[in-house]
Amino acid sequence: MTQKAFQDYYPDEFSHCYGCGRLNEKGLQIKSYWEGEEAVARFLPGDHHTATPGFVYGGMIASLIDCHSTGTASAAAYRKEGRTMDTDPLRFVTAALKVDYLAPTPLGVELELRSKVMEIKEKKVVIETRVLADNKTCATGNVVAVRMPETMMTKTTQR
Repeated sequence: MTQKAFQDYYPDEFSHCYGCGRLNEKGLQIKSYWEGEEAVARFLPGDHHTATPGFVYGGMIASLIDCHSTGTASAAAYRKEGRTMDTDPLRFVTAALKVDYLAPTPLGVELELRSKVMEIKEKKVVIETRVLADNKTCATGNVVAVRMPETMMTKTTQR
């Protein structure tokens, strides 16, 4: 049996995001999973994700950190509430994103994102993420994720 990614639990109306939406055919469709206390995602950038020849565009790295971290925030909220992810949606959006680029990130190498929950409250989760290429940390990110505001929800998902 294959483990489902956090993003696979999102209802259809929340599955169109460029970074993590399974219904966005042109998006990145990243998948995040728990590995112990860390959330992990892996992504192989294509040649079109380039900044300069041979290196990943920084905005791509920020997008990966953003979507992986908000998915991690959702999964952490479910864990804290003792619920499974197939129950009433707990969706988070980015309130703040800070990225530090530590080394050039090579193309042609699978990137690994590793996130830890630093703070969790009812409506806010703080996530720290590392982006690794060949086991070398190329970037770090800090995301403050907040529960999706009612104004962003469709009528079918409002409570």
